[in-house]
Amino acid sequence: MAQLVFRTTHSFTPTHKPFPYQEQAFDAIKDMEYCAILHEQGLGKTKIALDLLLYWLSENTVDSVILVVKKGLIANWQKEIDAHTSLKPKLITQNKAENFHAFNAPHRLYLTHFEAIKGEQSRMALFCKTRRVGVVIDEVQKIKNPESALTKSFLALSDGFERRAIMTGTLVANRPYDVWAPICFLDGGESLGEDFDMFKNDYDFSETLPENPHEKEAFEIRLSHLFDRIASFAVRESKDGAGIDLPSKVFRTVTCEWETEQEELYKQIRDDYRAIVERNGLPTVDEAEGILKRLLRLVQVASNPRLVDSGYHCTPGKFLHLEDLLLGTVQSGEKAIVWTSFTDNADWLTSRLSSFGAVKVHGKMAIEARNKSIERFLTEDSVRVLVATPGAAKEGLTLTVANHVIFFDRSFSLDDYLQSQDRIHRISQTRTCYVHNLVMRDSVDEWVDVLLAEKELAAKLTHGDIGAEEFGADMNYQMFAVLKSVLALEE
Repeated sequence: MAQLVFRTTHSFTPTHKPFPYQEQAFDAIKDMEYCAILHEQGLGKTKIALDLLLYWLSENTVDSVILVVKKGLIANWQKEIDAHTSLKPKLITQNKAENFHAFNAPHRLYLTHFEAIKGEQSRMALFCKTRRVGVVIDEVQKIKNPESALTKSFLALSDGFERRAIMTGTLVANRPYDVWAPICFLDGGESLGEDFDMFKNDYDFSETLPENPHEKEAFEIRLSHLFDRIASFAVRESKDGAGIDLPSKVFRTVTCEWETEQEELYKQIRDDYRAIVERNGLPTVDEAEGILKRLLRLVQVASNPRLVDSGYHCTPGKFLHLEDLLLGTVQSGEKAIVWTSFTDNADWLTSRLSSFGAVKVHGKMAIEARNKSIERFLTEDSVRVLVATPGAAKEGLTLTVANHVIFFDRSFSLDDYLQSQDRIHRISQTRTCYVHNLVMRDSVDEWVDVLLAEKELAAKLTHGDIGAEEFGADMNYQMFAVLKSVLALEE
């Protein structure tokens, strides 16, 4: 197939100087065929990635670079490209007619999203045969599930790229085995093996770990060496080790009391759940799909019973605590982000918090409407509160105009939790940051607290942020026992 000829000249010189730790990461990976940029969220992976693709182009290693980001972050990445480079990216969208012209023109930088790549898989494969193409994938945990059609598309395209780079602050998005598919995209299974099921079996939490010291020890040894298997092509820096002056991050748990009708509904669902578990004799309460749906229902009721019962018209227990927190925040002249996992909750909270000038961002809103809300939150003094769902706003946004995040409820996803809180704790933040977790007393919220803490410990060990000794000292494997206690299950 004939190669496209590039005759136009561009400046491939970065327009801003990196921080020392960013420059060190760039120097380590710039000449690699594939690499993983795994710096903790908030440390400017964007700058490292843009400098890397500029280097590829300036050294004539590639003719063009495809930058793949989440659809909702296209506008944000356009701003970053304008700020750090002299390039004007060409968009690849889900409009196949427009994409035809893009694929057949000598553009140096293309900006697109995951779904567009999946939809253009065949033409993307042909595109990589007409020129030397590099690819940079932002928030690569999007392709963590090897069984999804999206991940299969990217794995099929991998070999066609001359250079490959992935970036994320949460490679372990939920469980340690999440690392397999993104790394397989880079090296085809060379470092972690080609068999996902075997890898998952070695790196999954098991309910038997607390009772089996030998199994627990073997699991921890495997986990502590996991990063070593990818260290030759991965760079990772934490906020503690980066040498930048970031303010402290303070965590506060706010224990909330039940509203009467809310508690009655919660107990009804909990007891129904217990009956089902006892009747079916399920030995594991962590993995069964039906049980997880019940747990999600309990999270919803502990947050806001309206999510499951349209006839509920009282004020849920957490809301009074939320109002008190926001009053204190506003009186201090500060702004806050309120996180909820549910779009209907985001709508309800925004309405109830109108006195704070609240705006919202969630997945049922058009991209333009989301961007408008974020712009207002960033620029208007009267807008003191942003209500957001992690799925729509947890990644790629710098929201350091706020220094409080309040979790009205939390999902079971570690990625959601870490990414959401670090929208405020990142470069350019100058004030102490506060993370408030609203936890309903004697509820599933207490299990979520333990679950996320233990997942985070496993992620830190996998990333190499802590050693095996610290992990062993802090890890209690209580997620299973606490769940049984919260749900009033008896052995």
